[in-house]
Amino acid sequence: MPRLRHKPANRVGLKPGNGWRERNFLAEVVWPSLFLKRHGAALAPDFPVLKAGQVALTWIGHASFLVQAPGVNLLIDPNWARWLKVIKRLREPGLEINALPAIDAVLVTHAHFDHLDRKTLRLVAREQPIVVPRNVGRLVQGLGFDRVHELDVWESMQLGPARVTMTPAHHWGARMLADTHRGFGGFLIEVGGRTIFHCGDSAYFPGFAEIGKKQPVDIALMPIGAYDAPSKREVHMTPEDALRAFVELGAQTLVPMHYGTFPLSYEPVWEPPSRLIERAAAEGLLDRVCFLREGESRVF
Repeated sequence: MPRLRHKPANRVGLKPGNGWRERNFLAEVVWPSLFLKRHGAALAPDFPVLKAGQVALTWIGHASFLVQAPGVNLLIDPNWARWLKVIKRLREPGLEINALPAIDAVLVTHAHFDHLDRKTLRLVAREQPIVVPRNVGRLVQGLGFDRVHELDVWESMQLGPARVTMTPAHHWGARMLADTHRGFGGFLIEVGGRTIFHCGDSAYFPGFAEIGKKQPVDIALMPIGAYDAPSKREVHMTPEDALRAFVELGAQTLVPMHYGTFPLSYEPVWEPPSRLIERAAAEGLLDRVCFLREGESRVF
């Protein structure tokens, strides 16, 4: 039976905010970025041997992460694309795609092009399962995955030793204007007594405290960029919002993401980490913020 196309909770509308006509995103951001040299380089893979209770994170870039724990390798929002239509990738992926270990499952938070890249998914598909939000499954069928699992918010499933739960977000899931019925969210990953939260895309909303009450979070992967949106809608968090959400989650460690890779909004690409460091230092939380270099595997 097909799922009903109801409006997801916390969905941001598509109507532009006030002042969206005052600036020209193509002229101010997209066009100048075409002449910028891509920075960074893929690192030689150095995946650690993990003991019980350990997890390792490798940031590929943007919102793409490899999450490893004993007995399981998960890939979240994989994107090796050099272009998002006319948006140029400004930092190289941290690993070559063929350097990945065997991936046991792929998780995709929503259907936007910077999170669901079909070409990348086709390259990483090896007849393993893929987990997507409600009404996103058709976009990934036929790419080489043996099972496509659609989750609603707060639904969970077991992937080997890892339990994965879809969490709410304040965003929207449409890949095109006509498919606003598609779901979106983040993921809680519980494995080996540890919990990792991948926020996906979200503006700030009161739901982070609820997520933290469901399950204590060790590591929160939080988006800190793309907050000065061309549409003037509140669809992403500022660094200050991300830190507030981190505190309300009750998480132990904040790993920043979703900055520096693709120029998706008006703020300078260097601004998000600088603002996060400044606010975290002011609030005495800087020792709980862990910046990862693309391609670096960090054991927690």
